[in-house]
Amino acid sequence: MSGQAKLFAVQDAALTASALMAVDYIAAPPEISDYVTTLYHFRCDEPLIRDIQPASIGNLSLFPYGKGELQFPKGHRDPNHEIALMTPLSAACPMEVVGPFHSIGAALSPLGWAALTGLHAGQHRDRLYPAADVLGPEIAALGERLNADYRKGAITGREAALAIGDYIARTVRPIDPRHHNLIREVNRWLGTALNPSIDDLLARANYSQRQVQRLVERYFGLPPQALARKYRALRAAALLSLPQLSPEFEAELAEAFFDQSHMIREITRFVGRTPARLQDKTTPYLAEMIAPRNLRELEG
Repeated sequence: MSGQAKLFAVQDAALTASALMAVDYIAAPPEISDYVTTLYHFRCDEPLIRDIQPASIGNLSLFPYGKGELQFPKGHRDPNHEIALMTPLSAACPMEVVGPFHSIGAALSPLGWAALTGLHAGQHRDRLYPAADVLGPEIAALGERLNADYRKGAITGREAALAIGDYIARTVRPIDPRHHNLIREVNRWLGTALNPSIDDLLARANYSQRQVQRLVERYFGLPPQALARKYRALRAAALLSLPQLSPEFEAELAEAFFDQSHMIREITRFVGRTPARLQDKTTPYLAEMIAPRNLRELEG
């Protein structure tokens, strides 16, 4: 077992029970559906929350309640600023928060990340930034107002999330049309199989191999092979969380990994849980996070 796997195995036993957490997923309005995979409102009112954030896309988040840290794969830690921009993650990340802990925000598609932030996802991956440092004073003023109103009970989590969506709608900027098309093709490529062929991506991309490597890392945070590895684990975890697998999906899983131990290592690395925990009925929050509908960026 790798050092990271041992860390997650120890932490897994001490995690806050997901049954104590609640999350509402709010469909992104049509005008931002290309940029946002979902809006959300999360809450847990325990005095101390320990959890693991699966490897994910970027998020724009408000934290009206709760102070803590996210630990990243290379060992550094960032605090959860009240108005935060979480960059795309390359692996699962443990977190510890003094509760109660509430989070409201938007999960950004790769296109949304680029159009909203303009940042190179690979150069900035695995960080939790103060959102104003990247997006400027408007998000700071909006976030402070929404957090204050939420604490007073003047607005609901849903209303705050939709206000974040409105901000994104008026703030995103167009990107190069050819790059936009490449993002779409990479999304489709990732969704074709658990182990998609790099040659297939190159055939779709209409760029040289070197350009594809560079642009995929720029927009998705990882080069193609590493990106496919991440989504193989996330999609496998989503399948294993289902009550029953079809023979077709069982065969696809068997072909996607060298053996069972390889599958366990990969899912642990990117999801932060062992496969045995994925079907645990006491972890509905985890099951919801990795549900296929919440990997909507793969639909292209």
